[in-house]
Amino acid sequence: MAAVDDSAIWTYAQRHDLSIVSKDGDFSGRASLYGAPPKVIWLTVGNCSTDEIERILRRQCKPIEAFVAEPGTALLVIDSGNERRSL
Repeated sequence: MAAVDDSAIWTYAQRHDLSIVSKDGDFSGRASLYGAPPKVIWLTVGNCSTDEIERILRRQCKPIEAFVAEPGTALLVIDSGNERRSL
């Protein structure tokens, strides 16, 4: 996905009712500017392995499901302490 333009990812997710999970702050900016859809889950966890990303997402499964189901939010931030905040 590194070679794909952010706007193409955004449009694809929007058209297919998908959420975007990213460590890239550009998507959080788009979520703040344009709102949902798509919803954005921004991982501000620093440099870590794919296995650690998987563990973080699995630990946050219930809050992520609640975020995706909530119509009024566009951005969920999960930081390195696994704190969550929706915007």
